[in-house]
Amino acid sequence: MFRIIFLLFIPSLILGQLTTSAIKTNVEPNIDGDVINDPVWNNAEEISTFYQKTPDEGDYISEKTVVKVLYSEKYFFVSVVAYDNSPDEIIISDTRRDASLNNSDSFSFIIDTFKDFQTGYLFGTNPAGIEFDAQITGGGEGGSTSRRFSIGSGGGFNVNWDAVWEVKTEKGDYGWSAEFAIPFKTLRYKKDKNQSWGINFERVIARRKEEAHWSPISRQFTMNRLLSAGTIKNINVPNSRNTKIMPYILSQKNNIIDETTTNSEDSNFGMDAKVSIGSSMTLDLTYNTDFAQVEADEQQINLDRFSLFFPEKRAFFLENAGLFSVGSGGGYSGPDIEMFFSRRIGVGTDGIPVPIIGGGRLTGTLSGMKVGILSMVTDEVKNVTDQNNYSVFRLKKELPNRTHIGGMYTALDHKGHDGYINQSYAIDAQLGIGELNKIIAFAGLTDTPGLKKENAYAFRLEGARDTKAISSSVSYAEVGANFNPEMGYLKRDNYRKWSARIFTRIRPENKFGLLELRPHINYDGYWKLNGFHESGRWHIDNHWEFRSGFEIHTGINLVKEGVLETFEVSDGVNIENGSYDDKEAQIMIMTNRSKPISFSSMNRFGGFFGGNRINMTPTIRFRYKDRFTSEFSYNYNKVELKNGKFTTRLIRSRLTYAITAKTYIQTLLQYNNQSDQWSMNWRFIWQQSAATGLYLVYNQTQDYDGIPINKSTKSFALKYSYLFDAFN
Repeated sequence: MFRIIFLLFIPSLILGQLTTSAIKTNVEPNIDGDVINDPVWNNAEEISTFYQKTPDEGDYISEKTVVKVLYSEKYFFVSVVAYDNSPDEIIISDTRRDASLNNSDSFSFIIDTFKDFQTGYLFGTNPAGIEFDAQITGGGEGGSTSRRFSIGSGGGFNVNWDAVWEVKTEKGDYGWSAEFAIPFKTLRYKKDKNQSWGINFERVIARRKEEAHWSPISRQFTMNRLLSAGTIKNINVPNSRNTKIMPYILSQKNNIIDETTTNSEDSNFGMDAKVSIGSSMTLDLTYNTDFAQVEADEQQINLDRFSLFFPEKRAFFLENAGLFSVGSGGGYSGPDIEMFFSRRIGVGTDGIPVPIIGGGRLTGTLSGMKVGILSMVTDEVKNVTDQNNYSVFRLKKELPNRTHIGGMYTALDHKGHDGYINQSYAIDAQLGIGELNKIIAFAGLTDTPGLKKENAYAFRLEGARDTKAISSSVSYAEVGANFNPEMGYLKRDNYRKWSARIFTRIRPENKFGLLELRPHINYDGYWKLNGFHESGRWHIDNHWEFRSGFEIHTGINLVKEGVLETFEVSDGVNIENGSYDDKEAQIMIMTNRSKPISFSSMNRFGGFFGGNRINMTPTIRFRYKDRFTSEFSYNYNKVELKNGKFTTRLIRSRLTYAITAKTYIQTLLQYNNQSDQWSMNWRFIWQQSAATGLYLVYNQTQDYDGIPINKSTKSFALKYSYLFDAFN
């Protein structure tokens, strides 16, 4: 009965009202992980009441947890003592920077420095002492269960933000403890003295699948939701100055075997810089930008007539990416529209790299407005592209209760003899209604020489409600035939789209080991503007989640595809124009990922463009202690159509060995029989501060379209970058 009363009434009373105080210290704690024996922490206010979100929502945390906060002239300090009655059962699932904390014993906290419930920072660690940091935008409500950008340039959680800070941990017979030191110059905040910030703390006890928070979180949200945070008072912030210079040197060797053999060697250098403009704005500069250290793209199987979407992975473009995210959300097949998609910069046709000469980005708050300005210049590549200038200007006014309105302008200036400028204009807005409802709107126009301005538009309107038991939404979108955002991403053109979703959550009282049932239904339908029904998909499903961590998803899909022009789905196999109505069963299985060995597989069986398809994607993950992690996946399609049949196989393995939390080796191996290509990406990483350090990278790609091998590419790169802090 207590839990029922708590779930119904207490969260609405406590939400955003829990408060604590930060104590200023003239003597800084020794950041070594030993909280218990450091007397500096004795003066800090103790935070020890935590409420479970899962598995038993509303119950107190099962293990004692003590958190304290201090600050000095330079640093914001947080400590935790995570007591554990069974310290031998503490789980460490990974030791790499920014590795997921969901399947490991861990501690995290968020801070909303402007207390606007819109933007914030997250810092976390596990008992191995890894550094996990991220930026939160859009109130942290861009996906209730996800903690990563799914598309690279949008969403509410950017784990690719890497800041300069420090954490140390210690393990003992009491459990484990951690100390965080966050430089004020790493953060952005108001100029006022004696500030109050939003704050919340989270502890995960992996063996129990337990997640608990200081300020209670309802089951449909994560700690990212800034509206659910409590308040920390009495922070007298310093006048922070921050100037960082990060030069790099690069040596690269390439070997290409095609009709001829080509060997080349190259050495290069470049520089990034970060300059604080006051306490609330940052200027990032880059010269001769290079991303040799970035992991290779994961290959994909394309069985449709629309282009594939590859997410952004380059850290320079992902920092503050949420501010530049303006567009129309997608559905089961990924995003529909992004007005600015940073992968357009530095990548030519067919994925050919284009050198980036340099550029800059200014982001922050000015006169109560979020401001984002980006300008980049790419070099000419013979027979690929002329020199291009990319420009983005973004304004966003954030208002109370998760409400905002903003606008964005982009310009892609194609230089050269036949050059032209493609421009786009967009507005976006969100209206929060109470704590659970919102209305989202977006509209955009493009101007492209040679295309009529009529029908060069796009817009979308969505209404959503997110309660503890039911999440629901309905939206309508429309894209004109001449809408052409060349600096963005457009999956398909000339359509109108209806989408709807009802997602429910039911938590039985520990029946049959069940934790939660999630029956739901989704619909996405696309029509050409002339009324032709191009795509439609009903997804009817139920997720069965058990307390053991085992999940099974059982669903059916009712799919309609309207094909206007014949397209080749595989070598020698075509999909003819016409309309196809199909049904397929969908079953997904997942075991507990906090275990040393875990397994998952998405499986679909049924109709496919008038024929039949079997699709299976088994993945097995193996972890040895806290040093070695591996993942092996297989994407298999067996398709039988009226005019042919084919089989696709995409094999992928990812292996990681962590020497320390900042030094590790990672290998990505892939084979795709659709392109008949094998590839390997091997990286040795010795990270220092803010994504600087030593990187050794080896890439090899072999194309088997002919016998002997049709094409082979090998490259080896050595890159070293260093951080100079002018005001350390």
